[in-house]
Amino acid sequence: MGTVPKSDRSKDAEKRERIVRRIARELRDGFYVNLGIGMPTLVANHVPPGMQVVLQSENGMLGIGPYPVEGEEDPDLINAGKETVTEIPGTAYFSSADSFAMIRGGHIDFSVLGAMEVDEEGNIANWMIPGKMVKGMGGAMDLVASARRVVVAMEHTTREGASKILKKCTLPLTGLKVVDTIVTEMGYIKVTPDGLLLEEIAPGLTPEEVQKATAAPLRISPELKEMTS
Repeated sequence: MGTVPKSDRSKDAEKRERIVRRIARELRDGFYVNLGIGMPTLVANHVPPGMQVVLQSENGMLGIGPYPVEGEEDPDLINAGKETVTEIPGTAYFSSADSFAMIRGGHIDFSVLGAMEVDEEGNIANWMIPGKMVKGMGGAMDLVASARRVVVAMEHTTREGASKILKKCTLPLTGLKVVDTIVTEMGYIKVTPDGLLLEEIAPGLTPEEVQKATAAPLRISPELKEMTS
């Protein structure tokens, strides 16, 4: 397998930064937040100054701190993605059973997940691709069913240019009609009873360009504004 050119890596990083910075603006004081594996974990780096949010990990940790400084990692402190993390004053540890009781009990205010597909009804597919190795479904199914608000953080298209926002998901579903908002490098899209509503658009793009990259039809908000981070 060849390596990804450096220029492509920097473009990917720029896309991710735009997405996670925009999502961080949705956080509110006092929120209990679960950030999914991969890109969603980067949202933690952009919590607005002075805002108090509590990060929960389904492997049994409440009160996750920032990523550790190199050389000061504690291998016993990991998040659900097996990344080393730090603790903050008051951090609590508990079993996975208690963790999922928190999730299933509706105590998570805000959940951010990646996805392979999302469709116009708010269905999400993010746990497996048939025929590929699957280590397990993780906590995604519980999170999308129980969190008070579910936000998807993903790139708008695959590397081959195929849309990841569809009229109907084709992969095995993680949850039915659970997604509230989709944030990509191209825009901020609300899932509504009338379909997908493009509310914000990335600088330099037109609604027509976003629609061209989207398999599902988009309604354009009459108050469409530029997406800022």
